Amino acid sequence: MTHASAIDAFNERSGAILKQLKESGQLKVLQMIESPMDATVRLRGFGEVACFCSNNYLGLANHPEVVAAGLDGIKQHGAGTASVRFICGTFKPHEMLENTIAKFYGVECSYTFVSCWNANEAIFATLCEAGDLIISDELNHASIIDGIRLATVIKKGINKGIYKHADPKDLRTKLEAARVNPEVSGLIWVVTDGVFSMEGDIADLPGLRKLCDEFGALLVVDDSHGTGVMGKTGRGTHEHYGMSGGDVDFFTGTLGKALGGGAGGFIAGPRNGIEMMIQRGRPTLFSNALPVTVACSANKAIEILMREPQRVEKLRQNVAYARAGIKKAGFDVLESPTAILPIIVHDTAKAIAMSRKLLEMGVYVIGFGYPVVPEGHARLRVQISAAHEKAHVDRLIESLIRLKAEK
Repeated sequence: MTHASAIDAFNERSGAILKQLKESGQLKVLQMIESPMDATVRLRGFGEVACFCSNNYLGLANHPEVVAAGLDGIKQHGAGTASVRFICGTFKPHEMLENTIAKFYGVECSYTFVSCWNANEAIFATLCEAGDLIISDELNHASIIDGIRLATVIKKGINKGIYKHADPKDLRTKLEAARVNPEVSGLIWVVTDGVFSMEGDIADLPGLRKLCDEFGALLVVDDSHGTGVMGKTGRGTHEHYGMSGGDVDFFTGTLGKALGGGAGGFIAGPRNGIEMMIQRGRPTLFSNALPVTVACSANKAIEILMREPQRVEKLRQNVAYARAGIKKAGFDVLESPTAILPIIVHDTAKAIAMSRKLLEMGVYVIGFGYPVVPEGHARLRVQISAAHEKAHVDRLIESLIRLKAEK
């Protein structure tokens, strides 16, 4: 096959897929935002709309102090690190941020990455060895799933398993099987999201901790959607349950949601684990460090969260008000204490069409379908922020009432 015929074959194949997506109403469209992220955004072609699809849970993405910290960082340290961490890519703001994250969680150390996806790629591939077993909740984030897959490819002999979503009985069955499995000769790792991003529900961390203690397993929690949201002071899902940071063996998380929304991720936990990341973590050995400007803005965001826990309380009040309003509008919303309020509509094309109609009403909510969620489980995912005022939520509710009436 010549190069010309190969590219023609590719264009024919990909073109057919895209044509099918368009004809079935499942084609995603990138909306262009022409303003900072906030309770409302200026959207190209739609003007000012109320934003209910952002992970800006604490309203810190456009906070003046967070923005100023990022500007100061870029002025003092330049636009980029131009290096990986172990060569010449570690700047003072990296150290500052990692100390702040460790203090925030109450653990020994933390280490930052350019994304939480990278953090989840790094943790198992770096820390697990042949004979280990990783058991994952079936609804864990794609980055956890891919991180586990990668680990089993990089290091032969690592075992993997899946337990039914939020099902302690099934997890117990998997742990009991591991005890008599000769291939499991090393450590057992249980990994879960703290808050499940598509369902909006939360993991039973006390129950998982109890099972891990019984079977001598390590507990890893990705709390990307719980940090800044759950618990009295926004420490996360473990705080929601009255647990300390030490009750979780390793945290992974993001700086790109409640903590300023810039970018970046991290692993937080025991000093030896973090030192292993520095020595062996491929995503940091072969990829540039987190931009210093992001490290500075994220550090300021965490400082504000620790200084102003009332932001978490306002978020909680907004969530309760929105949840009641969505039900009043005649829609079923999955119950949970999180800031994610999924409205299940089942069909992907329907979810996208409903999203479009809401946008035309001035409300920005995204419809999710396959492959983000399984076929038949499409939904509108409403996300609430502490930046929202009652008037913003009222606009959402009124638009949902109009949408219901048009069906």
